[in-house]
Amino acid sequence: MADQEVNSTYSFEVQGYVHVVEFCPFEQSSQLVAYGGNNRVSVAKCVFPEEDKELGDLEYEHLRDFHHGTRVDAIAWSPQTNVNTLPRVVRFCTAGSDRKIRIFSSDLKEKDSVQVLEGHTDYVNDVVFEPTNGDQVASVSDDHTCRVWDLDGTQKAVMPLKGPGVSVRWHPDDPAKLMVAEKTGIIRFYDIITCQPIMSLDCGHAPLTSADWCRTDPLTVGAVAGSDWFMWDVTRSSRPEDRRQVHPEGAKNFRWCRVSEKLFATCGRPGNQVKVFHKGHHQTPVSSSMMVQGGLSWHARLPVCAVGGDRVIHMWLAEL
Repeated sequence: MADQEVNSTYSFEVQGYVHVVEFCPFEQSSQLVAYGGNNRVSVAKCVFPEEDKELGDLEYEHLRDFHHGTRVDAIAWSPQTNVNTLPRVVRFCTAGSDRKIRIFSSDLKEKDSVQVLEGHTDYVNDVVFEPTNGDQVASVSDDHTCRVWDLDGTQKAVMPLKGPGVSVRWHPDDPAKLMVAEKTGIIRFYDIITCQPIMSLDCGHAPLTSADWCRTDPLTVGAVAGSDWFMWDVTRSSRPEDRRQVHPEGAKNFRWCRVSEKLFATCGRPGNQVKVFHKGHHQTPVSSSMMVQGGLSWHARLPVCAVGGDRVIHMWLAEL
């Protein structure tokens, strides 16, 4: 039975094609969203009717554009970001198609700075800030390494991988560990002090293209590889406890909802399809095809997921 197409609940127009979109995952700045295109990153503020009952629709405010100079392949927010205090602090990092990582800082007035981190020798596929105080950044690349950096650009550690690194995650409840997913189908957890692997998961399938560590349940990990999604309970087995075909011509992204371990989203082919799943239900609450699709992100406090397109960002409100 085919999934029924569901139109986006909210959307707003942007300039150009969106390669990546990322809600700020931290409570104090959960209304911020960043999106990246071919040569710039934009930061905006979104307030949903689910947050403010007086609103009839999404309230969108563009805050700032940051020149990037190359295609934006990944964005990660710093926990130091806070727009509710003065001076305001907006800090995020990006992975660019030129194999460099950039850390942007701004007060959204006259103070902007960018720190460039160089060292990767191939495409950087994912970046993440240390989630408690934001004093380090981790990155994974097609050069078969995961690297950890200080904010001044100093490379603190290099962890050799068996294949290209596709996803890297730091969990706010367990910041002593770093989750690294490889294209080979292996997901490893590293001790951040010794940089040694302490546990691994194996989906038994390649290419693994995306993995995520569930924010509301640190014992749960999900990923997409080939045409299927996979799910692990890390206390039970290194083998997935569940899998399902989701995108027959290849899955691309996997993201857990940030407010419930029951919801997750995937993207893939055919048709640049976006799907939202509810664990335990056979029905797919959201299924939508787009002309183009870039990025996938969930709001920090609402069951709202966003994807980028050509001059538009679409958002779906899912039922918990």
